[in-house]
Amino acid sequence: MTTLRQLQIFRSVARKLSYTRAAEELNLTQPAVFTQVRQLQESVGSALIERIGKQLYLTEPGDVVLNSAQDILGELDRMDMRLAELRGMARGRLRVSVVSTAKYDIPRRLGDFCRQYPGIDVSLTVGNREELLARFAANEDDLYVLGTVPDGIDADWHQYSENPIVVIATPEHPLAGKENVGASELEGEAFIMREEGSGTRIATERFFKGEGIAPTVRMELGANEAISEAVMAGLGISVISRGSARLELQLGKLVELKVTGFPILRHWHVAWPKGKRISVGAEAFLEILLKEN
Repeated sequence: MTTLRQLQIFRSVARKLSYTRAAEELNLTQPAVFTQVRQLQESVGSALIERIGKQLYLTEPGDVVLNSAQDILGELDRMDMRLAELRGMARGRLRVSVVSTAKYDIPRRLGDFCRQYPGIDVSLTVGNREELLARFAANEDDLYVLGTVPDGIDADWHQYSENPIVVIATPEHPLAGKENVGASELEGEAFIMREEGSGTRIATERFFKGEGIAPTVRMELGANEAISEAVMAGLGISVISRGSARLELQLGKLVELKVTGFPILRHWHVAWPKGKRISVGAEAFLEILLKEN
């Protein structure tokens, strides 16, 4: 007999295409996840996942079960939301997904939320832009925080806070402390960049293209902490969200180069699928975000 728990676990495996990563997300052991998926396959009488080499793939029956699982679990979430509304804010759940650069800002705001509404269970997922948009497409969360809302997604959204993008370097860099550094003076510098497709990378490339400059990319890294470490190690300079390097800048381990045209002023946006009826908890968290706008 198929259980809701099996569907929840299978949905995570199907999304991650990895038993290990699904186990990490669900706080389960990898064998426990594998066993639940195997039992689900026995229950439906079809192989749902196949392994080719080291990669997992969904079978055609797997696609069918995944679509049904999303519908069933989504309806359960809607039931929980309606019940939470009947109870007021005494109980409920809030699920927020954020791009990695927002993880320095959102926890503080979630702290304010949890103090006001201690009965609400909060789930925070951090990922890169591509992962966040995949979760958005699957309607897995209540709210999504990202730097820019892409034109290609059908979303309702609010702009809620500034997110300045700055050039960082070591205090020993020749341009450190210099006023009015021209963009052309960065030509030939080795850059440590975020991965292709990240909001910061897009904003950086757009700026340099406007200046007629093609920056030399020495290294691409997918985490802001790794970028800060690489810059502190003298491997190059970088363009990064000021908030993500806040501590290093305050401690003097990094400095902000005073480049003309920087900071690039961007904003954080909170979004959700267009037409979605968001929960009472999500509405309350939106209120906290927009209060500081």
